[in-house]
Amino acid sequence: MEYHNPVLLKETVDGLNIKEDGIYVDVTFGGGGHSKEILRRLGPNGKLFAFDQDPDALENAIDDDRFQLIHENFRYVKRFLRFYGVKQVDGVLADFGVSSHQFDVAERGFSTRFEAALDMRMDQASKLSAYNVINEYEEEQLKQVLLQYGELRAAPAMAKLIVEAREVELIKTSNQLKAVLKKFLSPKHENKILAQIYQAIRIEVNQEIEVLKEFLMQTPEVLAPQGRVSLISYHSLEDRLVKRFIRNGLFQGEPERDVFGAFEVPLKKVGGLIVPSAEEIKINNRARSAKLRIAEKV
Repeated sequence: MEYHNPVLLKETVDGLNIKEDGIYVDVTFGGGGHSKEILRRLGPNGKLFAFDQDPDALENAIDDDRFQLIHENFRYVKRFLRFYGVKQVDGVLADFGVSSHQFDVAERGFSTRFEAALDMRMDQASKLSAYNVINEYEEEQLKQVLLQYGELRAAPAMAKLIVEAREVELIKTSNQLKAVLKKFLSPKHENKILAQIYQAIRIEVNQEIEVLKEFLMQTPEVLAPQGRVSLISYHSLEDRLVKRFIRNGLFQGEPERDVFGAFEVPLKKVGGLIVPSAEEIKINNRARSAKLRIAEKV
């Protein structure tokens, strides 16, 4: 099954500082590119657990006694590691992007390129789809989704237009949605605006921001001392959360300081922000917006 080339492969796995007999987790298995590189660096006593909620990804399972693929959302990382008798690991890798495979399978509804039913579910067992968001959300809810997750200035007008249109006819396909929002899709900016609209709906359907927060909150407990995380984000909403959590262990507000003005954080950053080289972007255009941050448990 065709999946994307793993983004920032060497840099991400290097960031984990692999120990041959360590225990590692790839929480976004996908095509298995990052997992294969981790296994290549592990010794015979090392162990790798991987998570993916997409049933398509299960077809990429690696035949290796050191490898265990868990068909679950990574928001449950601590629970399922405990199920396998693992309390702490030496490193966690996460690539938060949607796989090229998901974009390229038209019927999944992730891509702006294809006519498809409004779906966008990463977990096909999920009850909430893009159809539900577009046809059942109140106008205010729709506005907030488009504003917060798509960062669209025209979100109020878009939400109003969607609600008016669906009263005449339910919006079932991507082409219907594009037709409803046509006035906002000038030829010069159509692809950019559509990408923002799709991103907003996809994030809502898959609860991506809440999942990310839940996952990040578990990482200090899941990591052994000096354990590392390598985290790849693709848009500012994700990257801000990752950066802020690494910096002060919170998503908003400031941590409590002692009388000397100091505060404790569960993680400390390792190096600076890493982005793909021009060469990697040329080979793999999907990498263009990737941002890698690495941190270590204090």
